[in-house]
Amino acid sequence: MTPAQKKATGGLAPPQGQKHAPAQPQGATGVLVLADGRLFWGQGFGAVRQAVGEVCFNTSMTGYQEILTDPSYCKQIITFTFPHIGNVGANAHDIESTIPFASGLLVRQPITEPANWRSQLPLQQWLVRHNLVGLAGIDTRALTAHIREVGAPKGVIAHAPDGKFDVDVLRAQAAEWPGLDGLDLAKEVTCAESYEWHEGVWQWQGDTSHYPHARKGAHKVVAIDYGAKRNILRCLASAGCDVVVVPASTSAEKILAMRPDGVFLSNGPGDPAATGAYAVPVIQELLKKQVPIFGICLGHQLLALAVGARTKKMHLGHRGANHPVKDLTTGKVEITSQNHGFMVLPDTLPHTAEVTHISLFDGSNEGLRLTNKPAFSVQYHPEASPGPHDSHYLFQRFVTMIEHHKKQAA
Repeated sequence: MTPAQKKATGGLAPPQGQKHAPAQPQGATGVLVLADGRLFWGQGFGAVRQAVGEVCFNTSMTGYQEILTDPSYCKQIITFTFPHIGNVGANAHDIESTIPFASGLLVRQPITEPANWRSQLPLQQWLVRHNLVGLAGIDTRALTAHIREVGAPKGVIAHAPDGKFDVDVLRAQAAEWPGLDGLDLAKEVTCAESYEWHEGVWQWQGDTSHYPHARKGAHKVVAIDYGAKRNILRCLASAGCDVVVVPASTSAEKILAMRPDGVFLSNGPGDPAATGAYAVPVIQELLKKQVPIFGICLGHQLLALAVGARTKKMHLGHRGANHPVKDLTTGKVEITSQNHGFMVLPDTLPHTAEVTHISLFDGSNEGLRLTNKPAFSVQYHPEASPGPHDSHYLFQRFVTMIEHHKKQAA
């Protein structure tokens, strides 16, 4: 491929079956191989390995560590459209789970040494510690444009310091990977056993900052962990909830035995229809018992499935911290943090489900509430880690719903 051709095509290799795929550049130690045959060469970093997954992009300008540790990114290779990734290093606080669940990351600029007072180690070392592979030096704009055109493709990211790759084998691995359709990933990221959560949201106190120990809440909330982020649990605790986290497969009988004032349905990865095979019957039983429910992301989709709606995989999905959503109940527009590749089909919702939020990007469903049950949900991540705090009111809305339900039951 000549320099002129590279400029014209953004460095994209021709689809599989066509000739003149770009030769491996001298010194390349990493490659992204898509199932359609396109190649992106660059410099590998992080763990020396290869990983298969769905290639997506995230438009956030901050929070790469939170993004990489978000369980909702399980089996996905993340393209960061913002060029400065790694410049603030890594620490033990800005994580949403104990380990990163993403399959890999793709960036434009090489990882730099950290320049931030909160950094505890360089991102490169953090990636190696967690066996996460990265690729730098690729044209992320060209890759993002390709994803927007064809949808999130299957791919393999590989890092080999000696620069030796069997591209044909990598392409076959990408093509043979089944993808996220029909895949239940909540079982891979959920907690192994129940536990109590006591941390509140981050606080500044003079020259120090920390996650405070939350006071015992007035309302007992059981959070079903389909891939819950830590900062969502912190928001619940700071809103006055006494939080108990349970595995995704916990039965309705066990949840009801805890006598919860409310149940939270968390975010998570994978196909909601697959997770719904065991999650939907539980949610339906909770609805029968009139337990107040608040769901987000995957939890939103599972609540919709529980009342008879359907979901489908999106062309691109929504991933970033700048997505405008309109709250139809108030008329206000909020900027939200999102990470999902499936959506609820609003036309399949029953008459007892009211659409409460819509995306101002594509008009897709972003929220619902049940008119005959104390339950509501949103498609996005209201704790916004990373992202703006426009949606924090939803945690108080959940608490208000619990309080109202308690008064009615008294």
